[in-house]
Amino acid sequence: MEDDFSALMDEPVQEITQSRSSGQAGGRDEKRIKIGIEGLDEMLGGGLIKDSVSSLIGTYGTGKTTFAISFIFEGLLKGETCVFISLDERAEMIMESIRRRGYDIDTYLNKTFFLIKLDPTDFTLAINSIKNDIPALIRETKASRVVIDPISLFEGLLPDEATRRLEMFRFVEMMRDENCTLVLTSETDTQIPYASKYGLVEYLVDCVVLLRYVRASDLSGTHLAVEVVKMRRSQHSREIKPYEIQPDDVIVYSEASVF
Repeated sequence: MEDDFSALMDEPVQEITQSRSSGQAGGRDEKRIKIGIEGLDEMLGGGLIKDSVSSLIGTYGTGKTTFAISFIFEGLLKGETCVFISLDERAEMIMESIRRRGYDIDTYLNKTFFLIKLDPTDFTLAINSIKNDIPALIRETKASRVVIDPISLFEGLLPDEATRRLEMFRFVEMMRDENCTLVLTSETDTQIPYASKYGLVEYLVDCVVLLRYVRASDLSGTHLAVEVVKMRRSQHSREIKPYEIQPDDVIVYSEASVF
């Protein structure tokens, strides 16, 4: 299985290298897809790169799903078709969460917004949906923005590390052909708060945004902080910035400092 993965890696890496060398430095000609969170879009150099694959990595309570919802609704406001695939929360809970943030989501539901709930406990069904049904839905609806929340539950379905690496590589490469900007949320590793649960997705995607808690040295309080850890084909901020999740908005304080 490891040999299969290594063989698969060779050709795509060469293609990516050629693509980078033919473009201009810094990705200035790349079209940007805004997340809809002003301070974060600034940190990303104007937004995510169109048709890229990105990951929001964070522990519980850091707002991964909230950031993903902002990304989806920004697209809806621009007239785009968007797909949100949940492997965790029930569809009605996600809808209620979106409504609480003041978004008029019902206007778009099953027209330009499609919400899919997959059952991660049904291995065969979940794997088949991820590999076949979701790409077909994206093509049918011509969706330009897609979220899978969280991809770590899909990773957990796979029986061992070698299979996980191979299947995740195949999945990410398959999604690159779907002409959509994909955001994958992921839980963090319980021992390493700066890494995804299985330590894999951050190596496969183009952009990694890390959401985390920062505790004051005197333990007087806890703050939320965001960092753009990685962004291929683009310059980006390398500073750690504080953010707040408010009832109807997410605010990233791009001019402030955590420390």
